[in-house]
Amino acid sequence: MAMDVIDLRQFYASAPGGLARRAIAAAIAQRWPNVQGLHVFGVGYAPPYLNDLAETAGRAIALMPGRQGVLAWPAGGLSNVGLVEPLDLPLRDSVVDRLLVVHALEMSEDAHALMEEFWRVLTPGGHMIVVAPNRRGAWSRRDSTPFGYGQPYSRAQLTALLRAALFTPVHWQEALYFPPSERALAVRLAPLIESVGAFFKLPFAGVHIIEATKQIYRPALARRSSRSREALAPALAPSAGRDAVEG
Repeated sequence: MAMDVIDLRQFYASAPGGLARRAIAAAIAQRWPNVQGLHVFGVGYAPPYLNDLAETAGRAIALMPGRQGVLAWPAGGLSNVGLVEPLDLPLRDSVVDRLLVVHALEMSEDAHALMEEFWRVLTPGGHMIVVAPNRRGAWSRRDSTPFGYGQPYSRAQLTALLRAALFTPVHWQEALYFPPSERALAVRLAPLIESVGAFFKLPFAGVHIIEATKQIYRPALARRSSRSREALAPALAPSAGRDAVEG
């Protein structure tokens, strides 16, 4: 069972959610300090992390799975959100420069097919960052957070999954060393615990953050979409005071 967008929005509005967002966003910014003019897409529930990237990206769009639901993003102005089937994204081949996957992989019923779809839409040499719950971490054991839902992963499992889809991992990092607690003391100590955990590379972080690149050549895939692919034109979630618009 997956969290819906209302639960996800509430989590990121909470104290642990805000701390989690800052820790993960810092890792993403370290790897992607400049996305000037690039097409950046997020799959899953990526708006909390797309906000920073959207400031300089040529285009930033959040693609949310149908089973999760959809909310308008960004706040104010036109909405850049599409409600999609993750295994059959409404995108042509090789059109995404940067792909951010958050709250998506662990929820997928077919992780291998999902990775193949991500490979299809990335440009040759394009980069993808996947945020996935660590099976050894405390966050994957607490269903009060979205990282406690779905399938957590070990580093070895993620490596095998990426390589099977012809991605090359180029950077590994972990985050969320602090406990998923709303207690005042835990919230105050969270930045210190995060810093210590990252410095010593402790083994019980809450999430893996993996950057991978698309290998340019691969054999033809057995799975093919049942419909023809067209340029992205999702039904967008309406923003305040506006009707839905076409992307």
